[in-house]
Amino acid sequence: MRFVVEENVFDKLESVCFGVVVAGGIDNIINKHVIQDMLEKSIRDISEQLSNENIKEHPRIVPYRNAFLKLGFNPNKFAPSVEALISRIVKKGQLPGINNIVDLANAISIKYILPIGAHDLSLLNDDITVRFSVDGDSFIPFGAAEPELLAPGELIYASGHNVKTRRWIWRQSEAGKINAESSHIFFPIDCFINHNYDSVIAARDELAQVLKNLFNCSVSVGFIDSNNQSMALD
Repeated sequence: MRFVVEENVFDKLESVCFGVVVAGGIDNIINKHVIQDMLEKSIRDISEQLSNENIKEHPRIVPYRNAFLKLGFNPNKFAPSVEALISRIVKKGQLPGINNIVDLANAISIKYILPIGAHDLSLLNDDITVRFSVDGDSFIPFGAAEPELLAPGELIYASGHNVKTRRWIWRQSEAGKINAESSHIFFPIDCFINHNYDSVIAARDELAQVLKNLFNCSVSVGFIDSNNQSMALD
């Protein structure tokens, strides 16, 4: 299995890049209190840092909003996931825990103000690809059972015709979400070389190290850009 970003994605978003962490052999059942501590610290810190700021205008959020506009998505209607996450925390000062892996991804995402996904590789039969949608692609929204069909031309994460995220990093699918039994997980971190490259490398490496330390699991890291458009996820 591979992670592939198609060539025309870089034609549209020239500086887009992706930090990658792949972990296998995770025990996601036993609660790791250190992860809850990390999440709570990230929430406290970002709430204090951004309490008086307009999140839409934050320099780490603006590149994603600009990319959404370039892709034809209205970011006021479909906010990038990282903007929605940070806005929710600054407004409410809290975020419910879900499970070890989701909470860890959220803790790192909040700390670095970066979108971090998590996909259960054991539930995928095809490569996971960042590409523009085609006829036949379908998406199951969170909390739904019935899929919705996509019009061609929307930037997505997909495995075969199964859409994993709509509008690039707007919303993840119900199918393949991380649960207590998830043990082989792909974490993409979406970023831009000319805006937050250093942050994505730091976030990628911190996530990889925490996974190794807490779960004693196999971990590999990678980086995707226009010069290196795919990598193995095995």
